Amino acid sequence: MELRDIEIFLTLAEELHFGRTADRLHVSQARVSQSIAKQERRIGARLFARTSRKVELTPIGTQLRDDLSVGYQRIIDGTRAATTAAQGGTSTLTLGLYGPQAHDCAHIINLFRARHPEVDLQIREVHFTDPFGPLRNGSVEVATSWLPVREPDLTVGPLVVTDPLLLMVAADHPLASREAVGMEDLADWTLPHSALPVPEYWLQTLVPTHTPSGRPIRRGPKVSTFQEVAAVVAAGEAISLVHGDAARYYPWPGLRYLHPYDAPTGRWALIWPTAAETALVRALARVAEEAGPRRG
Repeated sequence: MELRDIEIFLTLAEELHFGRTADRLHVSQARVSQSIAKQERRIGARLFARTSRKVELTPIGTQLRDDLSVGYQRIIDGTRAATTAAQGGTSTLTLGLYGPQAHDCAHIINLFRARHPEVDLQIREVHFTDPFGPLRNGSVEVATSWLPVREPDLTVGPLVVTDPLLLMVAADHPLASREAVGMEDLADWTLPHSALPVPEYWLQTLVPTHTPSGRPIRRGPKVSTFQEVAAVVAAGEAISLVHGDAARYYPWPGLRYLHPYDAPTGRWALIWPTAAETALVRALARVAEEAGPRRG
């Protein structure tokens, strides 16, 4: 099977539409039909079930798609890497991370660099007050984000970190002496929130408006960085839900990190603009999928 025929098959398997496949590959619809017919004759089975309304993969077509997709992408990536090396240059991929996440994502970063020495993987810091802006303005090509992410222009990729959420309080806060704390305790105190507008559904992960039973939670100081969150908490002005990496990398003397017995798990994933997806972004996503998330 020629590489172009594989590309046509895999694209049609994704689009499930002959016209869109032809437009995407800049070929005629007849060329797509001829290629698929040739592959079906060679294999001896139908790869797609076609009706006047829709196109669907047959079970054999699904199996072929699964078997070919990984190998095809490796061929494309390998060819691109060889071309870059032959030209004496490097490709660049910019990854946006929060705070010290380069440490928690080191298993992914190191594996990617080992697999793709021709790529200059650059790290840029992303802030919770503008979680998606750097992706949309092009200053980073792919980034991490806590979930959920429900932005129609962004693709959510594999998980990179999972950690139970913690409750950050001042060292002398009344909750610090409690034997156990839970999410219902949030209703008795104030939480800081973003100084700049961010999607409310996204903010709810760390700054919920209600406890699990429905009790309202007050919002207080507006903050722009994690250091500002830590400062208002240490001053006793608020308590804050935080991701698990905070306890590892910000052990301030004036702070305590508590483990609510019913705290949800914080999940971080790679995200990127769907329309600007590149081969390097896909390569990083495959490495992250293979490496799996760091679990706290």
